[in-house]
Amino acid sequence: MEQSLSKDSVIGVVGLGYVGLPLLLAYAKAGYRSLGLDIDAAKPDALLAGKTYIKHIPDAQVAEAKAAGTLDATTDFSRVAECDALILCVPTPLDEHFEPDLSYVVSTIESIVPGLRKGQVVSLESTTYPGTTDEELVTRIEAAGFKVGEDIHVVYSPEREDPGNPDFAATNIPKVVGGITPACLDAGVALYGAVFDEVVPVSSCKVAELTKLLENIYRAVNIGLVNELKVAADRMGIDIWEVIRAASTKPFGFKPFYPGPGLGGHCIPIDPFYLTWKAREYGVHTRFIELAGEINRAMPEYVIHRTMEALNSRGKPVKGSRVLLMGLAYKPDVDDMRESPTFELLDGFKRLGAEVAYYDPHVLEVGPTREHMEWAGTRSVDWNEDVIRSFDCAVIATHHKAFDLGSLSAWSDLIVDTRNAMAVVETPDGQVVKA
Repeated sequence: MEQSLSKDSVIGVVGLGYVGLPLLLAYAKAGYRSLGLDIDAAKPDALLAGKTYIKHIPDAQVAEAKAAGTLDATTDFSRVAECDALILCVPTPLDEHFEPDLSYVVSTIESIVPGLRKGQVVSLESTTYPGTTDEELVTRIEAAGFKVGEDIHVVYSPEREDPGNPDFAATNIPKVVGGITPACLDAGVALYGAVFDEVVPVSSCKVAELTKLLENIYRAVNIGLVNELKVAADRMGIDIWEVIRAASTKPFGFKPFYPGPGLGGHCIPIDPFYLTWKAREYGVHTRFIELAGEINRAMPEYVIHRTMEALNSRGKPVKGSRVLLMGLAYKPDVDDMRESPTFELLDGFKRLGAEVAYYDPHVLEVGPTREHMEWAGTRSVDWNEDVIRSFDCAVIATHHKAFDLGSLSAWSDLIVDTRNAMAVVETPDGQVVKA
């Protein structure tokens, strides 16, 4: 591939979720013929109808690309031969032992290898441990008879998508790229430079892979720190949110992180464990990362314990009590429920015999998930006084702007607040318990 991307190039994006779809639309908007591939037929079907399936991406954006003739989508992986570049945006979850599950990456590369041809660029964006691109992509591509760096260029470029963030769209976030060879890196820079405002080349795929892990580990460790301090501060009768506000007035050397009911999303709860697993291969025990993970994973149980204490103070056992969880999405104002700690809260309260339900205006029904399948099809409760008053306790797990906190205060006798959401509402003494 030349130093600049030809406008005749066809860009294929494999995996049309929260990362893949914005990327596909970015290339389509820039005038490149863009082909989305996914094993879930509902996604290509929606795109071909000019419709979105991700709430913060409007229908109009899809319809415009479809009308311009730059957007296509399919479940037919034989069409990878049409593409000049293939960008792989597939999940990299953990298995039940908190070890990397690369099954989606492996199955994807095995699906596209039969359709590969000379002159293509293949980029992996899925977060993973250093060495994955070499070990999983290069080996399979070369086993098919291609020479990487000559016949096919292979790069790794970690996704940095932040669903629902109004300040950062896919293309105005600097794009880190590493290549297997210098020629691969040149091809990757040309591929991403066509739509991204800034491309940051690094010396290898391993550097790019570890860069993404560092970004997420940084957040996970700092969130673990404030979660641990939250528990200590509570025992001391100190409001950790007030402490963080005060510390944030320091103009240097401090960046605020905030506690919560646990970690959610496709990155922070998962990605650090990719490095801890790989580090063991080199005899390194990443104690800092593992301790932060242990603290963060304990937060749902802490919230449940605080809720039990709050109910007990009102003479109500958790068994038989009706508990409403406010917010199923893992972060505010989106419909993204991946790895949401609310699922852990649903499971935990149900296990203790509570009648548990959720309210989320962004997630009206629980869709299929890799985990927590028992909740699929469960619907959000309606928001009205009779419904909310029927619950013994409301637990704020996500702070959506759409929440009517004034009405919540008027209708609910007991509110357990994990996000400091009720700080802006005048409430009676003892109504709100922070957790």
